[in-house]
Amino acid sequence: QVQLVESGGGLVQPGGSLRLSCAASGPAFNRYAVTWFRQAPGKEREFVAATRLGNTYYADSVKGRFTFSRDNPKNMVYLQMNSLRPEDTAVYVCAASQGVILSTLKRPSAYAYWGQGTQVTVSS
Repeated sequence: QVQLVESGGGLVQPGGSLRLSCAASGPAFNRYAVTWFRQAPGKEREFVAATRLGNTYYADSVKGRFTFSRDNPKNMVYLQMNSLRPEDTAVYVCAASQGVILSTLKRPSAYAYWGQGTQVTVSS
């Protein structure tokens, strides 16, 4: 059983930065694929970034602006978000699971454990 708790969201102006954190509890977290999804009002949950077996993957919409990092000894993952845009406004959620195959990495259905989410609002 893994529990995930996100933090770090808030209100930021366009062009600004935020760093989201996801704290995990549970054994062998380093073996889990971990992914950030986001969901804006009225829209479907959207893949943002993931790490699996030492590799990191990004949605095209955030590539070059967002950086996903992982600190396994601390059971933490981070999402550094730079050059934020109004269209990045959403609830950002951390998800994790074991045994995620590459072809399903971007699918919410591949993940067994979810955090509660943290709101990111980009607005002037």
